[in-house]
Amino acid sequence: MLDFLDFTFLDVLDIVLVAVLLYYIYKLLKGTVAINIFIGIALVVLIWKITQALQMEMLSGLLGTLISLGAIAILIVFQPEVRKFLLMLGSTNFTNKRNFLNQLKFLKTEIHTSMDVEVIVAACEAMASTKTGALIVLERTHNLDFVKNTGDSMNAEINQAILESIFYKNSPLHDGAMIIKENFIIATRVILPLSKKQLPSRFGLRHRAAIGITEKTDALCLAISEETGKISYIKDGEFVLYKNTNELIETIRYDLT
Repeated sequence: MLDFLDFTFLDVLDIVLVAVLLYYIYKLLKGTVAINIFIGIALVVLIWKITQALQMEMLSGLLGTLISLGAIAILIVFQPEVRKFLLMLGSTNFTNKRNFLNQLKFLKTEIHTSMDVEVIVAACEAMASTKTGALIVLERTHNLDFVKNTGDSMNAEINQAILESIFYKNSPLHDGAMIIKENFIIATRVILPLSKKQLPSRFGLRHRAAIGITEKTDALCLAISEETGKISYIKDGEFVLYKNTNELIETIRYDLT
């Protein structure tokens, strides 16, 4: 009767791999509406396994059929998340140990970053006051080399003056997006994938590009409109509302962890 306690190394490995997979899925869905759907699906699967262990044939059979028929529906519901995951794998350079290990940051409970959010937001406010258009991408765990290569590489520590000078209208680097990783500008004039979402006419290509890259990766974006001077904060393909500068800074800090 106690055979189920006879664990082998493969059993332990199986449990660890499933735990890592579930944790990675949670980190991928964290902060999105899909996390509630995932939790609901996980509960259904747990109940299904319990009914199987208790040999409740009718209920376990019903739940098993429901789960198998719902597989296609799950793929449709989680399509953006599945696309992010596959894009991350496809853009990982497995021959580069450092790049590969960067993809495993989700194994940490917290990602410590030295990114100076206050300086970035202060530069955005200064550019917004003069209606200087800008698009800043903050890299998180997903590698952005697949878009970084479309622009000019750079390795400059961020400060307010350099951020403003890059997006100055007469600067040769002002077109396209800037990518910031940790506390360094790693690329400018980057071309981002455009979202196919229907957006209000007041939003142009800059906002569409910001939505596009955050749909495909877990990056964060700050976009400044040339027409209104408004600073938009975009995450997971959606505009994030904030009341004031302090709230914007705290929101970005939280999302970077």
